[in-house]
Amino acid sequence: MQDAIPMVELWRGEFLESVHRGHAVVCDERGEIVEAWGDPQKIILPRSSCKMVQALPLVESGAADALGLTAEQLALSCASHNAAAIHTDRVALWLRDLGLSDDDFRCGPQSPGDMDARLAMVRAGEEPCQIHNNCSGKHSGFLSLNQHIRGGPEYIEADHPLQKMIRAAFEECTDETSPGYGIDGCSAPNFATSLHGLARAAARFASADGDDARSRAMRRLREAMMLHPELVAGEGRACTELMRAAKGKAAIKGGAEAMYVAILPEKRLGVALKIEDGTSRGSECAIASILVRLGVVEPDDPLVLKRRNAEIRNRNGIMTGYVHPAAGF
Repeated sequence: MQDAIPMVELWRGEFLESVHRGHAVVCDERGEIVEAWGDPQKIILPRSSCKMVQALPLVESGAADALGLTAEQLALSCASHNAAAIHTDRVALWLRDLGLSDDDFRCGPQSPGDMDARLAMVRAGEEPCQIHNNCSGKHSGFLSLNQHIRGGPEYIEADHPLQKMIRAAFEECTDETSPGYGIDGCSAPNFATSLHGLARAAARFASADGDDARSRAMRRLREAMMLHPELVAGEGRACTELMRAAKGKAAIKGGAEAMYVAILPEKRLGVALKIEDGTSRGSECAIASILVRLGVVEPDDPLVLKRRNAEIRNRNGIMTGYVHPAAGF
């Protein structure tokens, strides 16, 4: 077991104020490690960074085609969205097409991350619903697959046929038997794996070029994410902005507690990243730095600089410091 390494530093004037340590793996199409920092075998909960794996059974089962799901809906099935109108309007339509309602979700209500949507609800005296949950797109995918397999309503239970399908896909993609699971913020099981296993899964998405059902499903999901980055997260969010900076060269997905995955089709590589202290400030800088290192984004792109060399300004607008990659990373 190897220790986490310093990946990101926050400097205030001449003083190193904070350090974010972490682990990361770059994996090739054979499942081999190309480059690693920290401990590649660290066991992690991928949280939302693995949503494209959770969406695999939706596509490879034939459910997506049977229901005529669009690329926008596939992007939403991989999303941790802001609950802006572009997200919730599409989820509401999806539910209507399924003949279902907000009550059929099991993800729980959540205030919108989008400020305009949140203020509109406050002004109208409305309470958030489950449709506003950042995982409602993923759960719409769950409900679609559940309808296809005629499963029971409690689709988030670990022993439900839907979750068994997801676990099987997850273990096949990571090439590891999961040691267990935690319950995610949206109440679904989140299966554990090693960081190497998660990077291996990302590399399989990146290199999927066969004509089998799984390869076709992987391509459709990664392409949907890259085609609709605004649906995967939202305006101002790192996933959306870094995918825009990559210009079709990467499908990028973050997860809670500072997880990140990057799928790089042109290079046939997968990346998995975990910052130990769980802060998004650290994980966003680290994933942007790895993407620069791999030549997927330009270091001087404003959307990259925003994360990789972020200015720290006080309430008077005075620049007091910056966040940047640690020396040697």
